[in-house]
Amino acid sequence: MTTVLFICNHNAGRSQLGAHLFAAIAPEGVVTTSGGLSPAQAINPAIAATLAELDIDASGAVPRAVTAEDLATADIVVTMKPGLALPGPVAGELVEWSFPDPANWEADGARGLRDDVFDSVKALAARL
Repeated sequence: MTTVLFICNHNAGRSQLGAHLFAAIAPEGVVTTSGGLSPAQAINPAIAATLAELDIDASGAVPRAVTAEDLATADIVVTMKPGLALPGPVAGELVEWSFPDPANWEADGARGLRDDVFDSVKALAARL
């Protein structure tokens, strides 16, 4: 079984997008999770709305802190912003993407980000 971990600062926007979009198309036997360095209280409503437009339910998503154990056990760690200060070494493959922080965006603005993340997620899934 392969584990793919998506990480951003607050686990409320970019990493939630990555994890939910990847889970929607992941090959069989791939587990997807996400975490943040400083988790927010809730997923960004604009991000949840753009996922709902693709029939992906993120209503139960709860931001959580990424741990050193997460980094040690994930086969692929995807950071949604380069240069994040991770809480430990990455044992598997590290993939660094660069996406803007949608913290104060409305759904209309977040759609382009969702589509860009989905393109990257599709390329990652294709090579697994």
